[in-house]
Amino acid sequence: MNRLGAYLTALTAASALVAGPQTGQPFVDSLFLATHNSYSGNVDGAKNSIPYQLDHGVRFVELDVHDNGYAANHDYSIGHSSPGDLVDHNGNPASNLLRDWLNMIAGWSNAHPTHAPLVVMLDLKDDLTDNPNFATGNLTALNAELQSAFGSSLLHPADYVGSPSVDSLRGRVLTLLSGDSGTRTEYKRDVGYHPAVAVNGRGRIVEVHDSGGGALWYWTGTLGADGTVTWLRHGKYDSGVTPAVALNDAGQLVEVHQSQTATTLWYHVGQLGADGEITWQDSHQYDNGVTPTVAFTGSGSLLEVHKSQSSSQNWTWNGVLSGATVSWSGNAKTSSALLPKSSARGVTVYTGADGPTEASTLRYTDSGVTGGRIRYQQTAFDEFQDGDNAVLQQGALFYAAPATDSSFIVAGRQSGHLVRGWDFDSAGDATTPLANYPATNTPWTPWYQSLVSAAVQ
Repeated sequence: MNRLGAYLTALTAASALVAGPQTGQPFVDSLFLATHNSYSGNVDGAKNSIPYQLDHGVRFVELDVHDNGYAANHDYSIGHSSPGDLVDHNGNPASNLLRDWLNMIAGWSNAHPTHAPLVVMLDLKDDLTDNPNFATGNLTALNAELQSAFGSSLLHPADYVGSPSVDSLRGRVLTLLSGDSGTRTEYKRDVGYHPAVAVNGRGRIVEVHDSGGGALWYWTGTLGADGTVTWLRHGKYDSGVTPAVALNDAGQLVEVHQSQTATTLWYHVGQLGADGEITWQDSHQYDNGVTPTVAFTGSGSLLEVHKSQSSSQNWTWNGVLSGATVSWSGNAKTSSALLPKSSARGVTVYTGADGPTEASTLRYTDSGVTGGRIRYQQTAFDEFQDGDNAVLQQGALFYAAPATDSSFIVAGRQSGHLVRGWDFDSAGDATTPLANYPATNTPWTPWYQSLVSAAVQ
């Protein structure tokens, strides 16, 4: 057989194995064609376009993602060292915007509803934890983009139960976070200090806390009938310490906190939107003191209690919410205790380690959940790489390392994980067992096709 014939035979065999029956084959025991820097096509390597890759059996594609320009584009960008770097637009989207590339892949998936499970990996080249809210491209924004692109085809980590077969996952797309380890770690847990919570009669939740370094952050969510909280939006809103928050049924909120560097007390008015985002008004100083607490006593009336900055005496204010401000009156000493701020309507927030996580991990307990993490919705899977921290290893399905890191790849396979070996560009990189996803820059070479085909068989 000549070289072309051998290539076509190997290509046909491998493509059939990764896209064909594999009836009953456990997903974690299966091997798939995979490409490294899939977006780079023939600019870097010899891969051709992503649609071509998918048409010819590739079931793991990588997109390198940057947040540079998010404010202007309202989207992330594709590229290796920077947006547009090493991007092959031939047969791929003309733009570098992530949304266009995800929609292209989703369109292919929708047109091939029986395809073997497809992994779309985002290699995060930038730190997304310094994006202070949804509008600037934090992980809530990334989640929303993934969900919008893939819809009901998207397989969430919570949907991955037991040891599913390849057949049971046909037509599904699994998104995977790789790259910046700080971002991947924050995706699995959030940390903070002095958490406070408010829950209104409609089951809407606002949590506030300080960073321990002077920043004030919020989470919003909804409380389900089963007691599970769906956390919706996350963001930074000011600087300070020891915050507290009150929330009424109209979604109006009043937040109080102490200055980071002084004993001045400040308040914000905010409006919680239907999407879970808060529109914050400017902060205003209303007194001096420490450890402020606040609660609604009516739809627009408030009670605030704080401690003196110079003694154990507590002081109180009455407030009336009017538009973007509160009118405070009736300041007086009080024998009343500080108002409860860490529990509301059966929801309690606190900090505590969860397995390998830090003692400052933000957690909650209610009627349906004990010790849940306050964190981003787990829309994507989170990759564990050789050398990563224990938080990233906890519960990870996907493992990854350079293709030359044979001991890690073998150990990962033997422990029942889905393992990626990147820069798999030589037959000498092969291990026994082979990585589930030997991610190569040259997927159409006969040695690669034959190797994957032989390993599957």
